[in-house]
Amino acid sequence: MSAPAPAAASPKSWPFEEARKVAARLAASGKGAALFETGYGPSGLPHIGTFGEVARTSWVRHAFTTVTGLPSRLLAFSDDMDGLRKVPDNVPNRDMLRQYLGQPLTRIPDPFGTHDSFGAHNNAQLRSFLDSFGFDYEFASSSEYYASGRFDAALRHVLAHADEIRDLVLPTLRDERASSYSPFLPLHPRTGAVMQVRVERHDVKAGTIVWRDPDSGEAFETPVTGGACKLQWKADWAMRWHALDVDYEMSGKDLIDSVKLSGRICTALGSTPPEGFTYELFLDENGQKISKSKGNGLAVEDWLRYAPPESLAQFMFNQPRRAKRLYFDVIPKAVDEYLANAANAANAASESPRTLEDNPVWHIHAGKMPGAAASPLSFGMLLNLASVVNAESADILWGFIRRYEADASAESMPFLDALVTHALAYYRDFVRPNKQFRVPDATERAALADLEAVLKTLPAGADGEAIQNVLYEVGKRHPFPDLRSWFGCLYQVLLGQKEGPRFGQFVALYGVAETIALIEAALAGTLR
Repeated sequence: MSAPAPAAASPKSWPFEEARKVAARLAASGKGAALFETGYGPSGLPHIGTFGEVARTSWVRHAFTTVTGLPSRLLAFSDDMDGLRKVPDNVPNRDMLRQYLGQPLTRIPDPFGTHDSFGAHNNAQLRSFLDSFGFDYEFASSSEYYASGRFDAALRHVLAHADEIRDLVLPTLRDERASSYSPFLPLHPRTGAVMQVRVERHDVKAGTIVWRDPDSGEAFETPVTGGACKLQWKADWAMRWHALDVDYEMSGKDLIDSVKLSGRICTALGSTPPEGFTYELFLDENGQKISKSKGNGLAVEDWLRYAPPESLAQFMFNQPRRAKRLYFDVIPKAVDEYLANAANAANAASESPRTLEDNPVWHIHAGKMPGAAASPLSFGMLLNLASVVNAESADILWGFIRRYEADASAESMPFLDALVTHALAYYRDFVRPNKQFRVPDATERAALADLEAVLKTLPAGADGEAIQNVLYEVGKRHPFPDLRSWFGCLYQVLLGQKEGPRFGQFVALYGVAETIALIEAALAGTLR
């Protein structure tokens, strides 16, 4: 009798590692379904970091379903009852907004003039771009949950534990803030402002707090229920975990201490804090943390102008615990990483399901694989083709593509067609303004002349691999420090840029005769 086949190894990609934590939590609690949550502070316009948190949580959620077969929900929770602390830099009518500092976001007029409130406008922005990516989520508004009474029981529970919560929080505060701290922030009954004031008395039986207006000295007794109060945000976070029985929530590295404190408050309320994952923050082109209020870095619509959504998901999937620059120059690499993974996935699908489940593309498409490789050409190759031919229209690029791949068409390869459009936009805005051709030195001139002569001897229809071998041979015949220097010469002298594609494939795409003409122009000093 033959030995049994070894069991397939469990997937090791990070979403599966996180999913197994949630599975263990549910096994211990006996729950039959998991609640995943993401939080959003709508004081500024949504940005890519917000998308990243929802995307990553969705991948963990799908891995959880794969591991356990249990149902789950994803709640996208907006903290839209927060008071506006400062006016964002990237919105209109900033002078108008200054009049409403301290007011809950859902009670402030929309500076864009399109929604009932500033909070509603930003919530709509959030939902719009989450919907555009097809995320499966439920939207929740803090203002609605507080006002509807959905949090009332939990708020009374917090009131009963107010002293214990205060003792947990006070060691983390400066002296001047500690003297007036209460987990409750009453809304002023006349102005509607969120008041950060000292609470003079908690009445657990009545479900109220007593506080005093710092300007008039007038005392107020305010119920903690029905939206008349909200919680300080760390207590609010913990209350939400307790009230909704949240099983999993991610957060950025800047919130590590807040997660720990909210977890202790949640425990004080008698609940187990959710499982979590700390991801690194995105940085802008200057290495500064991306901020909603500053509007630095990239917006989702910026990325989607230059690349397909799958590439943004690829960027989010990669090494979530490592800080990364999020600016326009990362887009081409993300596109080509997605294409490479899609090609690998097409092979893995016929070999090993477990190998497939560790491929980012499996997670990006929720296990519904796109099939064959999405494009026979890399994004970098399209950019270089656009650069060499100074392309102004998709028709110009498609002419070269069809010569390279006879069966290619916009209809049969819609993803490639989209890439062509994106490549043209990226070329016009970022490649063309920075093209700078270098004059070859004596060694490079000799090598280029040698390459020109060799290319003229190639048989018709030579493919990219054959041409690449010729390039290696020519480079080795000349006194370059290494082949990297030779290919650097080709990129800088012929393409006007520091880096480029696999040059043999580029020649096959662009054409041998056209490449010979390009070399002749470079040697004559007429490339511009």
